[in-house]
Amino acid sequence: MNKHLPNPQNFTSPPEDLGRDAWRLLYIMAEFATATSKLRNIEPAISIFGSARLTEADPYYQKAMTVAFRLSEAGFSVITGGGPGIMEAANRGAYAGPLPSVGLNIALPHEQISNKFQDISLNFHYFFARKTMFAQFALAYVAFPGGFGTFDELSECLTLIQTGKTRKVPVILVGRDFWQGAIDWIRDQVLARGMVSEAEMALVTLVEEPDEVIDAIFEFYRERDLTPTPEELARMSFL
Repeated sequence: MNKHLPNPQNFTSPPEDLGRDAWRLLYIMAEFATATSKLRNIEPAISIFGSARLTEADPYYQKAMTVAFRLSEAGFSVITGGGPGIMEAANRGAYAGPLPSVGLNIALPHEQISNKFQDISLNFHYFFARKTMFAQFALAYVAFPGGFGTFDELSECLTLIQTGKTRKVPVILVGRDFWQGAIDWIRDQVLARGMVSEAEMALVTLVEEPDEVIDAIFEFYRERDLTPTPEELARMSFL
């Protein structure tokens, strides 16, 4: 047998495993179909990320709530991960506004408890299906301070833009003290070694106050259409 070809024996599974895999694929398809159907009328929308562990007493909770309310009043739906902390704050702000507050909830062994400020609430078992929905409908990504989950979502969004899998949209980091060290490290290590370009670094805008978030989004779309072009839609079909 050619050593460069996979050994078929490595891919044999007992019948019950094959059945389990088939059901898993159907479940994944159902998550995508359900989410796409329920979210198709929420555009234009903004996705907001941030820590599940920040409390109402944290200044960034209050800022996230303000940003989301202002976005809703400006005509944007707001999408979050549907949990506590910054997600709750953003849903809460949007819930008080006229446009839908959307929560993309994820089933976890601990920590994720859906907040009550959701006009549209979806439940996911698979992270990648959930992250696709964050990207598919968003005209901007706003990241507040957060942990591994926030870093993962932010990295995913930047990678999709960088690789042309989705349209170029604003990526806004809120919290100069929190994010500046990461930006400096990327510039000193990643950019300096040629692993990203200056143009890719320019994808990110670092701000502090709610007004700056709103201004950055409106400035980006001052001479751009909110609606994706046919070419952008074609690229986004391969998210």
